[in-house]
Amino acid sequence: MDKKTKILATLGPKSDTVEIIEDLIKAGANIFRLNFSHGSHEYHLQTLNNIKIAMKNTDTTVGVLQDISGPKVRIGDLTEHFILEINDEITFIKDEIVGYKKEDNKYIVSINYPELLQKVKINEYIYLYDGTIRAKIIQVGNEIIAKIENAGILSSRKGINFPNTVIDINVITKKDEIDIAWGIENKVDYFAISFVQNKEDMLHARKLLNGYKGKLIAKIEKFDAVSNIDEILEASDGLMVARGDLGIEVPYYEVPNIQKKLIKKANEASKPVITATQMLLSMTTNERATRAEISDVANAVLDGTDAVMLSEESAIGTNPANVVETMSNIIRNTEKIYNYVKQYKMNYLDTSDVIQATATKLADDINAKGILALTSSGQSAIRMSRYRPKTPILAFSHKKKVLSSLCLVWGVNAIATVKEGHSSKMIGKMLKILNEKNLLDKKGPYIVTVGYPAGVPGSTNIIKVLNQSEILYYLNLKL
Repeated sequence: MDKKTKILATLGPKSDTVEIIEDLIKAGANIFRLNFSHGSHEYHLQTLNNIKIAMKNTDTTVGVLQDISGPKVRIGDLTEHFILEINDEITFIKDEIVGYKKEDNKYIVSINYPELLQKVKINEYIYLYDGTIRAKIIQVGNEIIAKIENAGILSSRKGINFPNTVIDINVITKKDEIDIAWGIENKVDYFAISFVQNKEDMLHARKLLNGYKGKLIAKIEKFDAVSNIDEILEASDGLMVARGDLGIEVPYYEVPNIQKKLIKKANEASKPVITATQMLLSMTTNERATRAEISDVANAVLDGTDAVMLSEESAIGTNPANVVETMSNIIRNTEKIYNYVKQYKMNYLDTSDVIQATATKLADDINAKGILALTSSGQSAIRMSRYRPKTPILAFSHKKKVLSSLCLVWGVNAIATVKEGHSSKMIGKMLKILNEKNLLDKKGPYIVTVGYPAGVPGSTNIIKVLNQSEILYYLNLKL
């Protein structure tokens, strides 16, 4: 509860045991990422079970995000590494072959989505090896020929990007459909959809949930997704600024401004946003982060991101707990100069939003120790977060899944479930739980928000101020 920006940590071979997951939670991790680009369903199920055990052992609620791999476009197999020089020519053919060197300075390869070759135009670019090798298209037709513009070594199955081409392919593969079904069966909180291009991609993903209440995160990593961001945001439950592929799809110098733009739009729409990719990458092998990485995390926090993400650093790094602790320290120190209190900087979304804004302003004005937010759907706590109060938001819900989904949301602390009942009894129960967890300051004051009738999403309509006498009354109330 001593930081408001959340940490999303990827689990992998170096961090998938109960003991390490407990260490990550204690160091400040709030939600865990299962990367379905790697690992079997059996492996991820074991990791998920370990998360549940770690939650119980630490008496902490954390969330789970399933990252769906999507249609990664790749070069086919090669007979050998290609040492590419400037002005070499590489020919892409539609048939599936093992790529080979045809003659000096000329190479032949295939890709796993050959239909994309029909969409490219002369003078557009193809980036090879995840953006490290740039090639300009000089011939289109049955075969595509591109001229290499910077030297590099190309090996089998490396990624390809088409930064100038609207590829318009189904971003959810058959494998992804099976993986999403696994996520539904195992009740993950969030599904991150890769290579989103437009709102139709998110609507397709929503349909695959088949009524399951999991949240959908749109990964913004393509140039056309940036252009279509408003419709994508409307069809999503949150965003991820996936700066790896995004930095290839758009000019690198545009990425910082795009990051700020996406975070601002998500904040305004009251939807959580994650900033991802290479945040503390050097700590995969090093004990300390670089100054640039530290500043990167700090700037994402100041931009208003809900969460910052760790990838290789926590999945395969030498000391995952140290990485999470480092990120937590950066966040805590940066939040000392955070631009809190945005009640007057946001337009109200609806009538309910006015109540949440009022509750956060009142809490900050009276220096409340916390806002007790009893939420059926999670929306009231998310709306409070939108206004970035200094006062901690202490979330309670009638549903466990609502609590775990709030672990991604800025400033919201998922405390416990509370059974539906009369408002006085629910307030008493919330205070007693806080007292049992040694989180209650009996002197107060606290702000509490509840809805009547209880359990109806969007019904939050009561704000109470609890001073010392009221707190003692509720603590002594028979439930």
